[in-house]
Amino acid sequence: MSTASATTAGASAATPEPLGDRLRSELGDALLSFEPHPRTAGRVRFRAEAALKVFRAAHDTLGFDHLSMVGGIDWVEHREVFYVLWSDARREYLHLSTDVPAEDPRIESATGVWPSANWHEREAWELVGITFDHHPDLRHLLTPEGYAFQPLLRSFKLHEPEDLEVKARHV
Repeated sequence: MSTASATTAGASAATPEPLGDRLRSELGDALLSFEPHPRTAGRVRFRAEAALKVFRAAHDTLGFDHLSMVGGIDWVEHREVFYVLWSDARREYLHLSTDVPAEDPRIESATGVWPSANWHEREAWELVGITFDHHPDLRHLLTPEGYAFQPLLRSFKLHEPEDLEVKARHV
């Protein structure tokens, strides 16, 4: 192969665009930060109001076709919602996270993009008090119907059994 042919062949083989650059072009100001992490695609911090845009870009454009987990953390002054995504094509995980205010912790549901978000979002709603807007079936999963507490909030205090007013389920 001649030198000219080798140069032309090398130029036509495009190097993949780094994920951070691709995310910036896809998400614009919805992207707060991108942090590379060893053995993963990295961690994306995004604006909560742009959640659906971020979910669709991660799924449709970047190929993260499986949602492995949704969770919530109570940091007292705010709550963090995080998502763990997997891409079969890339063979790697991507972590998404955003903050929602403690006074009204809500974010758009990811169930329209990843149906597997259903139970994960129900659990985060039930245990951490994060509301997922447009969730198809936001109801109790782990605690009894009528249970009014979020046990994973830092403000949660253990109660005496007589303090709990839980509707008894009769079979």
